[in-house]
Amino acid sequence: MIKCLKVQKKAFVAGSVFDDSDEKAYWLSKTPGQRLRAAELMRQIIYGYNPSAKRLQRVLEITQRSSG
Repeated sequence: MIKCLKVQKKAFVAGSVFDDSDEKAYWLSKTPGQRLRAAELMRQIIYGYNPSAKRLQRVLEITQRSSG
């Protein structure tokens, strides 16, 4: 599904953050889970999604603190 979604980079609309908008009411009507899924979808559309991309390896190392 993500492969077919593209961002229209030629369209640009400027507005003030103080303008009245129904967007805030729309997003407040959604559950936190729905908002997170929408945010993740937008992130994938903007930055791309590649499940085979190399990721940072997580390593846990336990060290002993020296006294003194």
